Order: sequence, then C-alpha cells, then structure tokens
Amino acid sequence: MNNIDTITLNFSAGSLTLLNAILAIVMFAIALDLKLSDFQTLARAPKPLIAGLLSQFVVLPAMTFLMLVLFNPQPSIAMGLILVAACPGGNISNFITHRAGGNVALSVSMTAVATFGALVMTPANIALWGNLYAPTRAILQSVQIDPVSLAITVTFMLLLPMLLGIALNSFRPAIAARIRKPMQWLSMGIFVTFIVLALAANWTFFLQFAGAVALLVVVHNAVAFASGYSVARLAGVSEYIRRAITIETGIQNSGLGLVLIFRFFGGLGGMAVAAALWGIWHAISGIVLASVFARKVAVR
Repeated sequence: MNNIDTITLNFSAGSLTLLNAILAIVMFAIALDLKLSDFQTLARAPKPLIAGLLSQFVVLPAMTFLMLVLFNPQPSIAMGLILVAACPGGNISNFITHRAGGNVALSVSMTAVATFGALVMTPANIALWGNLYAPTRAILQSVQIDPVSLAITVTFMLLLPMLLGIALNSFRPAIAARIRKPMQWLSMGIFVTFIVLALAANWTFFLQFAGAVALLVVVHNAVAFASGYSVARLAGVSEYIRRAITIETGIQNSGLGLVLIFRFFGGLGGMAVAAALWGIWHAISGIVLASVFARKVAVR
C-alpha cells in the first residue's frame, strides 16, 4: 500500500488519445436521444433537474469530504475519490436508469446538462475540496491544474460531441433515428473493451493494490447513491424521477476521471487505481440497484 504511488501503469499517450476518442463517441451516442426541445421542457419544470445537479455537484463532493475525514485514506487515493465525485454523470447511467424503471429522458438530460456544467463545476470542486482536505492539498499544489487546459479537454472530449449529437437529432432526425441504437451499442462495446484491455495490461498492479482501495470505492459509491436518493426525496419528486436522480448521482464519469488523472496528475498510482475501480464497481452496483428498483413499478 505504501508504494502505490510509485507504480507506473501501462497507459501510454496513445492510450490516452484513444480513451479521449472513445468517450467522445459515447457522448455523441448519448446526445442522439436529445433535442433542443428537451431543454425547453426542463426549463418549464426545472425542479428535478435542479435537484439532480445539486445532488451531483454539491452534495456528493461534500459527502465525499466527510467520508475522507472519517476514513483518512492515503492522500493520492483521497484525491482520486475527490476527482471522481467532481465528474459529471457516467455514460452508462441512462442505460441503468432504463433498467431501473426510472425517468430515462430526465437521466439523459441530466447527463447533458451536467456535462455542460462540468466545464466550471469539475475544476471548481477539485480545487475546493482538494485544498480543503489537508492531505490532498500538497498534490494539488504540486500539479497546479490549468483551468483553461482542463476546460479545453472537457470541451473536445464531452461537449463538442454532445452538441453534434443534439444538432443531428434536431435537424436530421431520420438519420439520428437510424444510427441511434447501433451507435449506442457500438460505443458501449468499444468502451467496455478498452477498459477490459487496460485492466488486463495492468492486472498485476490491480491484484497488488485493488484490495486496499476496494472498500473505500464501495463505500463511496454507496454514499453517492444514498446522496442522490436523499436529495430527490427531500425535493418531493416522484419515485419515477427519484430513481433517475439516484442513479445519475451514483454513476460517475470515471472515464473522464482517468483522462484527467493521466493528463494533469501524471497517472498518480492511488488516483488511477481508485478511478479505475470506480469504473468497474459502479457498473456492477448500478445494475444490482436497478434490479432492486425494477421489482416494483415506479409511481410517476
């Protein structure tokens, strides 16, 4: 455990470029379900969206901070969990919300709006909570993240593909309808394949260090789901909406997290292991939670 930050993962500059491209394809595929009119609908009835964004960008980072104070993990691992909590919703949240019998339209819209919001909120939360938690302050001071560079990374990897998907679905709906399902399945397949291959290339490291990080990741993910459900319940929304907010908060874009770790933190071992484990675990826990939710039809 003491040497987790001395390891160098088998993740080249080419792999990082490939992951950027894969995430761009995934976001384009998600956006094929969106139209400009969807955002007008949310503007007329914004409470579910506001609750979801508060849960994701305010409550989850704050709960992460409290969890770190309680568990006091190694600084790099703590920084990895802060970074994951600062990311927008994950690319599989919409699929899992559908499996859970939740509001898929809200889930997709939350992913889109949170992705736009990530331009400001992700670097802000990394800076705020990373500096507020004393053990991680030194890591941030040593890397000195450039907010402009981070914003450019998020723009080209997430925002631009999403805008292209929305534009295609808005102005060429027939084409979007024809490629929507194939693109969504293809993008998910490519993403899963990449993660499996990356894990295989670093399997020795994961066997060595994952056990020490796994409990923290499981607890953190449970905190994320609980935060989403609690905020949605306090907001007084229906169970149908509550499920979408819960899953959107508990499924984080750990792929973006990995890109930021290798782009700005030099692939710091503890951060990379924490984010990679999140990417595996949240898919498992999300599907299990969806199965539990699906046992009872949600009241709309």
